[in-house]
Amino acid sequence: MQAWGDSSRFTRRDTRHEPTKSGVLGLLAAAEGRPREADVSDLAALRFGVRLDQPGRLQRDFQTAIRREGGREKAMPLSDRFYLADAVFLAGVQGPRELLHALADALRRPVYPLFLGRRAFPIEGQLLWGIRDRGLEQALREEPWLASSRHRSQQGKVVFLPILMDATEGDEVADTVRDVPVSYSSERREYVWRDVVRPRPVRVDNPDGHDRPDFFAALGGA
Repeated sequence: MQAWGDSSRFTRRDTRHEPTKSGVLGLLAAAEGRPREADVSDLAALRFGVRLDQPGRLQRDFQTAIRREGGREKAMPLSDRFYLADAVFLAGVQGPRELLHALADALRRPVYPLFLGRRAFPIEGQLLWGIRDRGLEQALREEPWLASSRHRSQQGKVVFLPILMDATEGDEVADTVRDVPVSYSSERREYVWRDVVRPRPVRVDNPDGHDRPDFFAALGGA
């Protein structure tokens, strides 16, 4: 399970359908043991990208809570919390080699426990896939498909994996997201906007897939 909110407010906690830059950088900062008040400008400057290998399912968790104060019970506001189940993503950052190696070492021996967006969602399975000596987009295109065998069997013979990345100058912007961290401080969390580009999806041959026509896959590869 994982959740990547960028606009959650009050009693509704949403999630995007892919990891946010603030969520992934927060995970890296926790691995390094940075305090919430620490400067994260070096992390924010990294170029971020993600490939959607297995979209998963959007789930809703309806929560209630009661707080006890001085022998009295007080009902807390009801809340809706959304998360992704059975989703698999390939996320990457691009930047100075020294910083990337330091982050990789931290992920191998994290200082603080690591979670996928919320404390209730600890990481399962392999987290670090190493450092690649190539550009971010090329790395996202060349890494093997990470989907489960069950998910592969439910797809067609050809699959298209969407990619989302930080836009650079001259790119055709597809979306604007407010998820670049300025501060993770509990007193005042602060984020700024970034432009997102959607390059051509990655085409994957899927020998384990079915032979039924997949019109959506065809549109994704257009």
